[in-house]
Amino acid sequence: MATYAIGDIQGCFDALEFLLDKISFDPEKDTLWFAGDLVNRGDKSLATLRYIKSLGDSAISVLGNHDLTLLALSEGNTKINNHTMDDILAAPDREELLNWLRHQALFHYDKKLGYAMLHAGLPPQWDLKTTQSCALEVEGILQGEHFADFMAHMFGNKPDKWHKDLEGWDRLRFITNCFTRIRYCKPGGKLNFTDKGPIGSQQENYIPWYEVPNRKSNDLKIIFGHWSTLFGHTSQPDVYALDTGCLWGGSLTAMRLDTAEPEFCIIECETPGHFKL
Repeated sequence: MATYAIGDIQGCFDALEFLLDKISFDPEKDTLWFAGDLVNRGDKSLATLRYIKSLGDSAISVLGNHDLTLLALSEGNTKINNHTMDDILAAPDREELLNWLRHQALFHYDKKLGYAMLHAGLPPQWDLKTTQSCALEVEGILQGEHFADFMAHMFGNKPDKWHKDLEGWDRLRFITNCFTRIRYCKPGGKLNFTDKGPIGSQQENYIPWYEVPNRKSNDLKIIFGHWSTLFGHTSQPDVYALDTGCLWGGSLTAMRLDTAEPEFCIIECETPGHFKL
């Protein structure tokens, strides 16, 4: 009975199948954690979504920004121009897949295994309790009667700093941006959504979210995706970056969680349909 966390797939279903073969994944016994961005840009987003949904309780996934983009497209958000997920939107099982996606979490924490998982990151003011509470707020909207309204108000870079008294769409947008978009912030918590490159390329006075001194989530072991230009490396021993750029010809990474120390299986994604350990 093994538990593995896997980084951003983004529709690269062939690579996922190859990786699962290498770790001898057995859905009858094993569990997979997916760090979000199941879909978009790759050529098999529909197959990826169908497969992960078919795993039932053998799969745990958190939502990434590309997954939310799909949901916004499904509600006719005209701010988005994206055609790599048209096959999902035209699929006969479209509504079943989208409903399943809406019911995935933004944050997952397993006390027994000792790991937390999200797609992007956390502002320095959030401890575990606040993180769980904020995730539930947005998950309730995604799964409830105000879903369509939220899809129309979700996108935007403001507000860019946490305050517990934030309300309405501003509060929900900030929470969503943390879980699905954050990379850099200032030590005081101001977020930066402009810089997406490797460390050292960002604006002055901004640092990776996980390097903020006295971050209140510092006691958690955190798994995240979203940031392929980290190439799987962070400066913190208990923060694990699993987006290793499969889509861009990098690699797809699985991290085993139920061993005394994490174990990694990494396949190189040199060209579509050609992979190696």
